[in-house]
Amino acid sequence: MKNHNKSAPSRAATRNTCRSSQLPVRVARSRSSEAVVHISNTACPLRGQTVPPQNPYLQRRHRTKVVVLSGLAACTLLQAAAQPLVAAPPPLPRRPVSTYSIVARDPATGEMGVAVQSHWFSVGSVVPWAEAGVGAVATQSMVDPAYGPLGLEMMRLGRSAPDTLTALVAGDEGREVRQVAMVDANGKVTVHTGKRCIQPAGHVLGKDEQFSVQANLMANERIWPAMAKAYREAKGDLVERMLVALEAAEAEGGDIRGRQSAALVVVAAKSTGKPWADRRFDLRVEDHPQPLVELRRLVKLQRAYLHMNAGDLAIEKNDFAQAAKEYTAAQTDAPHIIEIPFWRAVSLANSGHVDEALPLFKEVFAKEPVWADLIPRLVESQLLKVEPGVMAKIEAQRR
Repeated sequence: MKNHNKSAPSRAATRNTCRSSQLPVRVARSRSSEAVVHISNTACPLRGQTVPPQNPYLQRRHRTKVVVLSGLAACTLLQAAAQPLVAAPPPLPRRPVSTYSIVARDPATGEMGVAVQSHWFSVGSVVPWAEAGVGAVATQSMVDPAYGPLGLEMMRLGRSAPDTLTALVAGDEGREVRQVAMVDANGKVTVHTGKRCIQPAGHVLGKDEQFSVQANLMANERIWPAMAKAYREAKGDLVERMLVALEAAEAEGGDIRGRQSAALVVVAAKSTGKPWADRRFDLRVEDHPQPLVELRRLVKLQRAYLHMNAGDLAIEKNDFAQAAKEYTAAQTDAPHIIEIPFWRAVSLANSGHVDEALPLFKEVFAKEPVWADLIPRLVESQLLKVEPGVMAKIEAQRR
């Protein structure tokens, strides 16, 4: 890697050796207090490259610069002053996070996602990883969670999903107990199932359809073919098709131990620089007797709130007609959420359709009178723009 700082190093380069992989690492200290690291071993997947400061395993500039691969192939954490190694990645779990999952990209929209179910508490905190404009990763079996962030990092640097997974697996001494699938923003998809994953274990790779399904410690060998078939035949958006794939796995017997948790993550095709907006769905069922049933319920609720958010944005733009459409769709998805008709009534009142809004206000106030207390506050914040007489009519619906 070239030292882009034009100034010469302020001290001679020192030699260090990565404790985990014995990769030669040359570290130089520049006048800018940034460590410049060059990995000379040709086996390193990121040889000669610099990991950007936003890498979650790094500290900010002037403290730690450039780390290449943690517990997988050669990740070395070096501080700028060549201090001892710091912050090892999370330890491997003592028991297998055996599970079934799907990694997929929608060719029509470019959205990418992961969906998973397991007999393991909080599977969503370990298996699924995704980033808008970059890719998605599922890491499972005797799981090393580092495949997630490191896989995304390499794809962010321009590596394809197949190249990334090949490199990470090659540097992992525990490769034969890993099961990992990846898809990148260009739709290239790949999967690895180690020979020592608990059987039945296997996968189906749909290169043309841009998906991979994988499973281990299953009740039988029909699980992953059933998932692939269901995904290929399913209708709807990416979320719906991934849910159908999980449900097909469960219908064939699923995890031999039973079920406990599930998760689903879907990100946008391109990054807006606002991760909170790019993650369309980020749902977890941490512990539940029927996690897939609960996950589907949460998906439907999330759809309702996405419509609610769109309605709120429409109100901010004074597009009350669009707001009414979004709130209607939200109410269809979640008719039991009383807040939805309330905001629909507000949008109607703001657009001058007071006669249509009043029955909605009356219905809301009858179920939960506290919403009537919000009316004067909305007027004060100019989120409800009505004349005093109209406001009185609205408040009168409380009685």
